Amino acid sequence: MNVEEEFLDVLQNIEAAIQIVYRENANLLDYDVESALNMLMVDYQHEQKTNVIAPQKTSSAELKIAVYQAVRAACEFRMGRGALMDQDIEPLELSEILACLKRIRKSVQTWTRRDGRQGYLNFVSEFV
Repeated sequence: MNVEEEFLDVLQNIEAAIQIVYRENANLLDYDVESALNMLMVDYQHEQKTNVIAPQKTSSAELKIAVYQAVRAACEFRMGRGALMDQDIEPLELSEILACLKRIRKSVQTWTRRDGRQGYLNFVSEFV
């Protein structure tokens, strides 16, 4: 089973978080999204290796950080962490979240190459 089939709802949660930032900031670029995903993946990979949760990023480019924080909140929710814990959702493993982030990053790269600087954002906005 591939990531899209197994974790469609998680991918939708992450993409919805990205779209919220995009709707509030029309200047958001696919580059900002990819950078935010990369930062979050580095944090989660570090956590996976050390069992130490990395603090949220608070500096750097404003839009990239907004995406980072929105996506991180969605991921933390799906892992059963933080203020938005839901007892009805089975928490995901860190490796599963990383697989979802990698899949979305691949989608960002694909749609950026195909349709330009906001190709991914515009494509996803049709569905979210």
